[in-house]
Amino acid sequence: MESLPVPVYTAAQVRAMDRHAIDVAGIPGYTLMQRAAAAALSLLQQQWPEAKSITVLCGSGNNAGDGYSLARIARDAGLSVRTCSLLDPLQLAGDAAHAYADFTAAGGRDSAFTGAGLESTDVVVDALLGTGIDRLVEGAMRECIEAVNDSGLPVLALDLPSGLDADSGLIRGSAISATRTITFVALKAGLYLGDAWDCVGELAFSGLGVPEPAREAHAPVVRRMEWQLAEAALPQRRRSAHKGDHGRLLIVGGLAMPGAARLAGEAALRAGAGLVAVAADAASAASVIAGRPELICIAVKSATELEKLIDAADAVVIGPGLGLGRSARDFFGTVSGCGKALVLDADALTLLAEKPRHRDDWILTPHPGEAARLLGTDSGAIQRDRLGSAQAIAGRYGGVCVLKGAGTLVAAEDRVPWVCDHGNPGMATAGSGDVLTGVIGAIAAGGRGLEQAAVAGVLAHARAGDRAARAGERGLIAGDLIAQLRAVVNPPWN
Repeated sequence: MESLPVPVYTAAQVRAMDRHAIDVAGIPGYTLMQRAAAAALSLLQQQWPEAKSITVLCGSGNNAGDGYSLARIARDAGLSVRTCSLLDPLQLAGDAAHAYADFTAAGGRDSAFTGAGLESTDVVVDALLGTGIDRLVEGAMRECIEAVNDSGLPVLALDLPSGLDADSGLIRGSAISATRTITFVALKAGLYLGDAWDCVGELAFSGLGVPEPAREAHAPVVRRMEWQLAEAALPQRRRSAHKGDHGRLLIVGGLAMPGAARLAGEAALRAGAGLVAVAADAASAASVIAGRPELICIAVKSATELEKLIDAADAVVIGPGLGLGRSARDFFGTVSGCGKALVLDADALTLLAEKPRHRDDWILTPHPGEAARLLGTDSGAIQRDRLGSAQAIAGRYGGVCVLKGAGTLVAAEDRVPWVCDHGNPGMATAGSGDVLTGVIGAIAAGGRGLEQAAVAGVLAHARAGDRAARAGERGLIAGDLIAQLRAVVNPPWN
């Protein structure tokens, strides 16, 4: 299989790439279909080498053609193959009809789909709808998808899990929950947005030999994060370096929940900040410093004292454990008006939503609930359009938006957003966001640009989460992420 590319496109853009390959590059559409089938069979045999029987579910359009082509060459490879048509294959046209004709000419036969037929198969291949869905999945198609999901069998989806919208990633009534998905020509936005994380499984890619000019004609709608981005933000240190060279970070918070400020501070240290100070009140300072003496914790009594700390910092984080009381509001007013690079999280985002303002030199790190407050909507609307929401926040408030969640997005105004495909459900735990804020703050304090700091911080945080999850996702806590940070912000980069 080929490495996953960086650019991600709409379904319409990928269809245009197909047309370019056929009309300009002179690659017959049927040749592309055969290449897709060959790539899918190779992945199937690699992923499930012990499989002896497969069931290929075929629907309409070229996705069905991919399925029939795969079924034909799988039979030639010695697999026991059963195909089930959910729509009349005699209604297929073009290359899909050609694929069906070749399948039957080679001795292949269709059978009607029944859930009972799944009992005698090792792997199910989903070639029902692909990117071609334009309405809710209903009737026999929905019954088939739900039977496959209920079977517990491994599923290989061709191009896109059927029922998943190719652009939004939202489920259109019902969708296949695939074990593996192999997508063709280019990555589609629906593989990284909405409900995709519950449907796609592990993703593989084959460009089918489509020439690069076919893709270069289109601007991606989002970019997939690669580890080289974090590597560039975390350069090798000079032998003569001192702590001041590695960034002085101020964290303002902990008034309501000291533990949140402590987590952010320790994460910043583990991500490489040379010096981390926490500004809190007297009641919170002692508990913050008690567990991590390397943190400098200062009880701040006035705006003047806070301003002096800000002046000494390279970047400022505000929000972890801040609270919404009078002191928190005073702190927020002082910090939000300063001239330093800022990272806003948690309660600071709530305070910003109350009195919106625009800055070019800050990073906002909302979860969907906080994003909803920033945009005056609800979290459901945010989740239905995560990409649009992240872009809207960056446009309204300026700077960079890090919209947290499965497939964390980083959006800056007038820039193509980034999506993170690392991380795992174990990271959905209290304090994980505070750790992310500390990591981003540390990289920003080290002199990186805000977009670069946000992307590198998200990647490092996600990779630390994946390392921590090797012992199991359930029971993973925020401190486990911190314990892994040192390993992911130093070479070897892998």
